[in-house]
Amino acid sequence: MAATEPIVEMSDISIEFPGVKALQHVDFRLFPGEVHTLMGENGAGKSTLIKALTGVYKIDGGSIRVAGAPRSFSGTADAQSAGISTVYQEVNLCDNLTIGENVMLGHEVRGHFGINWAKTHSAAHDALVGLGLGHLDTKQPLSSISLALQQLVAISRAMVTKSKVLILDEPTSSLDANEVEGLFAVMRRLRDQGVAILFVSHFLDQVYAISDRLTVLRNGEFVGEYRTSELDRSQLISKMIGKDFGALAALGSNRGRTVDADEPAFYSATDLGRKGSIDPVDIQVHRGEVVGLAGLLGSGRTELGRLMYGADRPDTGEVTIGGTTVEVHSPTAGLAKKIAFSTENRRDEGIIGDLTVRENLIVAVQARRGWARPLSRREQNELCEKYLVSLNVRPADPELPIKNLSGGNQQKVLLGRWLATQPELIILDEPTRGIDIGAKAEIQEAIATLAEEGMSVVFISSELEEVVRLSERIVVLKDHRKIGEIVNGPEITAETIVDLIATEGTTP
Repeated sequence: MAATEPIVEMSDISIEFPGVKALQHVDFRLFPGEVHTLMGENGAGKSTLIKALTGVYKIDGGSIRVAGAPRSFSGTADAQSAGISTVYQEVNLCDNLTIGENVMLGHEVRGHFGINWAKTHSAAHDALVGLGLGHLDTKQPLSSISLALQQLVAISRAMVTKSKVLILDEPTSSLDANEVEGLFAVMRRLRDQGVAILFVSHFLDQVYAISDRLTVLRNGEFVGEYRTSELDRSQLISKMIGKDFGALAALGSNRGRTVDADEPAFYSATDLGRKGSIDPVDIQVHRGEVVGLAGLLGSGRTELGRLMYGADRPDTGEVTIGGTTVEVHSPTAGLAKKIAFSTENRRDEGIIGDLTVRENLIVAVQARRGWARPLSRREQNELCEKYLVSLNVRPADPELPIKNLSGGNQQKVLLGRWLATQPELIILDEPTRGIDIGAKAEIQEAIATLAEEGMSVVFISSELEEVVRLSERIVVLKDHRKIGEIVNGPEITAETIVDLIATEGTTP
């Protein structure tokens, strides 16, 4: 450890909102010359703790000390005066100004006749040099450089004030691997200069690559503080979610693969296709079976799921459900045949942000029933109580606007929406995209449970490890056509799928 005394010490911190205990007796320490990661699933209290440290929220209990002195922050300016700066995921810079003007914004060098621009740009250049960014031209427009470089400019601006503490909130979410390494180089340089860095990220690989220590929160409570090198990933995930991740990771392998392929399929499609969307495909799904759709981006996974549900009208093919030939040419027809489809586009096609959790959860049931026969409030409350509890939605308040929930909890509400229609086949398109590891594990666990209870599941994911973990069979797609089907087993890995995609169409 670079220092024996913390630069930041938060003790017994509690923050309460109406009906929600956001933080309960949380401790947090940050030392000079370290990168410290705050870990926890969505809703664990990470953002609330950061906002308490930066003066956005007032604490209801506990104390904050910075450099050994008691502090009471009534706003962000108080935190900044204490040497605490924050760079957010969305870069808060001015595109219409130059790089140098952004670096020195609010701290321009002034002379007798106003701002001395020559000295201001010189000071900006010195600040950039200090972070290894001397190659940037301070007079170049900010809009002319990449988002990754803009992140580094934002860090330079934060360090102009000689900050002792730098908070980086999801700074890598839009960066590629090379850009992430450039950011990490700057972070290491600052760490070696004695700056304390609080790093927030959902990417475990990055956490282990850059962090010296980490603090874990769960449900607004302090779980523990650990040296990163002394806590392996399975242990970390288990502490974040409060469950044995080893058991969750083995969901697929622990579940007996008892589906009898000789039994008639619940859902069967022959030559199901749509011109310009996907070539004709044969696909079957048995009761209690999880069928994965795997392939690279643009392979036709979503297109096939939409055809199965009726969101898009097929040009070709015959569909049987429960042994009866049917037409599924619209979402209404899909719901009538007890097929549900959860879209990959949660924000634009899934949640209705200005409606409550309750209104979002019951909308599919109401649509199937017909708007002339509205659900009673008792029926709505019963549905909310059942699915908010069974899917562990947090906070479990049906009257909150759904836009106020974390991404993982929004995804759980969407899953509850479709389960409330009591489907016999549910098609889940990227149900774990963009959510933290805890919510991801809970949704995977829910999918495995649904199959065990006899529901047919089509699982679409760009994460091949997920597909392998959960699926009995895997339909592999490439260039909008089916290229193979894999029966899962102990020897099947993500590499098996990649190899099939890579070698398909090549001459042995």
